[in-house]
Amino acid sequence: MPPKKKDDGEKPPPLIGRVGTNLKIGIVGLPNVGKSTFFNCLTKSEAQAENFPFCTIDPNESRVPVPDKRFDYLCQFYEPLSKVPAYLNVVDIAGLVKGAHEGKGLGNAFLSNISACDAIFHVIRAFSDEEIIHVEGDVDPSRDLEIIHDEIRLKDLEYLSKHFEPLERSVTRGGADKKKKEEFEVLKKVQDLLNDNKWVRNSHWDPREIEILNQHLFLTSKPVIYLVNLSEKDYIRKKNKWLLKIKEWIDAKDHGATVILFSGALELKLLEMATQEERDAYLKEHETSSALEKIIVNGYKALNLIYFFTAGKDEVKAWTIQVGTKAPGAAGRIHTDFEKGFIMAEVMAYDDFFEHKTENEVKAAGKYKQKGRDYVVQDGDIIFFKFNAGAGLTGKKK
Repeated sequence: MPPKKKDDGEKPPPLIGRVGTNLKIGIVGLPNVGKSTFFNCLTKSEAQAENFPFCTIDPNESRVPVPDKRFDYLCQFYEPLSKVPAYLNVVDIAGLVKGAHEGKGLGNAFLSNISACDAIFHVIRAFSDEEIIHVEGDVDPSRDLEIIHDEIRLKDLEYLSKHFEPLERSVTRGGADKKKKEEFEVLKKVQDLLNDNKWVRNSHWDPREIEILNQHLFLTSKPVIYLVNLSEKDYIRKKNKWLLKIKEWIDAKDHGATVILFSGALELKLLEMATQEERDAYLKEHETSSALEKIIVNGYKALNLIYFFTAGKDEVKAWTIQVGTKAPGAAGRIHTDFEKGFIMAEVMAYDDFFEHKTENEVKAAGKYKQKGRDYVVQDGDIIFFKFNAGAGLTGKKK
């Protein structure tokens, strides 16, 4: 009996959340913390950004290209007729207020908008401005963090009570099968976490537990990136009286989470400038930089998304896939026939292509690989697919 074929790539860990490539990240926070201004700057759109609570009622949705020097280099090298980058889908969700989980403020609608997203940009106001009212009366980022944290956690507890209690009765009476018992154990663990003021994603889960969690998609299972909105002056000097308290809160409640400083005022000022040259000159003069590129890249990663490239004179395109996607699944992103008739993927890593400058030189260096069905596609792979197109014909896509 022949030995089992070894996987070409490492087996990825299971992921909490939806399976797919059209995932979204929602912008969340209290009213008047700079969410819509940030959304406008991020997407260069014209979403309302007025000085009163609930300015944004229906969520604004847009997409923004993911900046990538690798993509830029491939476009420069091939000079293609078509250039298609990867995109991050962003949703501007109306401000939450204390008591939102009970319906206060329009809270239930807003929390359902968070449910429709797969990750969260949590915008925290750390600037003072008497002309911009604060829904809680004064600026206190630690209190604001706690409000949003609790509203999302309490909404999950409300959801859990509807699903956990009948399941508990079934298990207690001995009428539950193995699957129901496993689900009960997972939901009991979720209940304990939420009652202990913790989020679902802050605990360790095995693959079977993750499979069960993904049937429920708790709000507290979504990854969060904290965006601290500073005044332009504080952002440039990277100093602010609330930064230490924000750090202490995140270390205690969400240790290891990504925190990015930005200034909505600065980003808006840059957006309103007429040319890129003017923007570059302003940033150079003040010895600072825009935070938008860092925010977009980290938001894309938070969704467990990566992309591979197809590249040639006709087109350079970044194809979005989830972390852990194998070669046939990646081929299927281009066309379902590619996945059905998959033969092999000819792969070169972007770094190897950049180092050796041409495909032939990559081959000469022995770094151009032929990969089979078990190959786990890596971020930035440049792939040439071979597939059976039917009737004995072989097709290719580069």
